[in-house]
Amino acid sequence: MTDAVVLAAVLGVAGGAGLVILLLLARRLGRGGADLGSDAEQAAHRALHEAGLAAVHLRGGLGADDVGRAARHLRTLLGSAAVALVQDGRVVAADGPVDEAAARRVAARVVETGRRQVLRAGEAAGAGGAGGGGAGVPGGGGPGAGGPGAGDAAAAPIVVDGALAGVLVAFAAPVRAALVRAVAEVADWCAAQLALGELDASRTALAEAELRALRAQISPHFIYNALTAIASFITTDPARARELVLEFADFTRYSFRRQGEFTTLAEELRSIHSYLELERSRFGDRLAVTLRIAPETLSTVIPFLSVQPIVENAVRHGLEPGERGGGIRIEARDDATHTEITVEDDGVGMDPEQLRALLNTDADGAHVGIRNVDTRLRQLYGPGGGLVVETNTGAGTLVRMRIPKSQPQHALDTAGAGA
Repeated sequence: MTDAVVLAAVLGVAGGAGLVILLLLARRLGRGGADLGSDAEQAAHRALHEAGLAAVHLRGGLGADDVGRAARHLRTLLGSAAVALVQDGRVVAADGPVDEAAARRVAARVVETGRRQVLRAGEAAGAGGAGGGGAGVPGGGGPGAGGPGAGDAAAAPIVVDGALAGVLVAFAAPVRAALVRAVAEVADWCAAQLALGELDASRTALAEAELRALRAQISPHFIYNALTAIASFITTDPARARELVLEFADFTRYSFRRQGEFTTLAEELRSIHSYLELERSRFGDRLAVTLRIAPETLSTVIPFLSVQPIVENAVRHGLEPGERGGGIRIEARDDATHTEITVEDDGVGMDPEQLRALLNTDADGAHVGIRNVDTRLRQLYGPGGGLVVETNTGAGTLVRMRIPKSQPQHALDTAGAGA
């Protein structure tokens, strides 16, 4: 059984069972090379290994700077003499002795027909020809003229969400039926990787949009009240006014920073301190704050602006509507694999059904901050990673979040925290 045939078979099941295959192969590798089994199993392992290496460089799209590295692994994956990726009529990545004129020609046929194509070496040197068609099963044929990439070329469309994203071209002398099938399978796999890359980009864009929404919520309401409170102290208590100006500067610097989507709990709590000091300038003794923070939780990596909007929600919608004010309790405790953070107020509370409706609507208005935090947490940590809210009319509100303590993929995002 040839590597190309094995490759086509492996990629045909990789979409649904690829992870299982990888795990089984990893277990076998752990037992030693002698247990890898047949030649077919070893070929499958090599194919999956190269596919994994190529995937990293495909996620950024065919226009990414490192897509050339993907071409290198795709060439090994196919076992062909050369590989090219063609987009919009130009070769964006290549590995091996590629005849770019031939690559562009066969790619143009794929674009025209929407199907896989084969170009013979003689056609590449000439002005064209009928060539190769949609069946994609060539006969014999040897090398011919055509430049440094002399040889036959097999090409297949890379289709993402119904649109042609590019064309995968493989060169061999000669191209045989097994390679044509393998090129089609690998092109479909490339399309899946590009789609996943677009999904990652969409998630990043959505996270940035959520942060912009949170910042927009902070701006109009809180900034006006904070500046009004500072102004009231300028003549009566200048020292207090200066302190509040510094707190306001710290709060806005943190809230509108650009570095990273993640921070530490310690940095977020510093910003919350500044926020509450400014609110105390308005509420006076009517605002009581209690903190119970386990020291070991301070280094926990959390999404930027995840606790602060909940505290602001407690003040604005829990305590501010009541004449007597009230208290806020912020706790963080170590809970084995997670850090559990709670924000509780003894304010006016809310009808649970009304809150549920607010959290499940995209409309702007009250509680947009808590809704955005819940959405971001679920995107990052799965459906079970969102906020837990306990509330009732006249009974105050408790909001709880659980953040995984181990988040190696987010560790670098804290580099700009506090900047």
